[in-house]
Amino acid sequence: MDYLILKLEGPMQAWGTHTFEDYRPTQPFPTLSAIIGLLGACLGIHRHERNRLIDLGDSLEVTIRADQRLRRDPVTITDFHTVLDARKVGGGVNPHPVVSRREYLCDAGFTLVLAQRDAAVFGLETIAEAVKKPFYTPFLGRRSCPLARPLFERWCQADCVLSALAEISPGYGLVYSCNTDLGDSRRMVRDVPLPGHRQFGARQLAVIVSKERHDDVSK
Repeated sequence: MDYLILKLEGPMQAWGTHTFEDYRPTQPFPTLSAIIGLLGACLGIHRHERNRLIDLGDSLEVTIRADQRLRRDPVTITDFHTVLDARKVGGGVNPHPVVSRREYLCDAGFTLVLAQRDAAVFGLETIAEAVKKPFYTPFLGRRSCPLARPLFERWCQADCVLSALAEISPGYGLVYSCNTDLGDSRRMVRDVPLPGHRQFGARQLAVIVSKERHDDVSK
């Protein structure tokens, strides 16, 4: 299969999970909704064009590897903002200002592997050209998180996604995949936008500890 390999590297990253205005934690890996938003920005899809974003998400099978560092793991830092008109849990607006605390990952790096699904509306060639010449400026979760390098890494032909990852430096790390057949370990996340709503749906990820060789994998 042909795989499109991207790299997500920057001094800070923020991959928000399900929350409200007063606390904005980050997942330890990029969420599917964030990846679709990132690629959509490169393609010139506006955030309100929900049907096109859904078509983009349905076109891809996404696998993410958290690239381990030799010296240390990523650290999390927190800053805060004073926010007016914050949303309440029930959907209303808070009449009082609130302090919103927001988390960021520092010194993190991720390898992103994209595979094209059958009947894809957006093909890998189109996406590759878009990430090389993005329409909107891409960033790593929040606008305060710029890229430290171009997104495009390379094309890769391999028998499976783990074989593809084994060819990409550093060759090992924690792998999160939409393909739950890849491993026995599962992680439930809430990061798939429901059509027409701001709420998020739940999905399962396969979680694999990928060693230096793809055939040496503990699940």
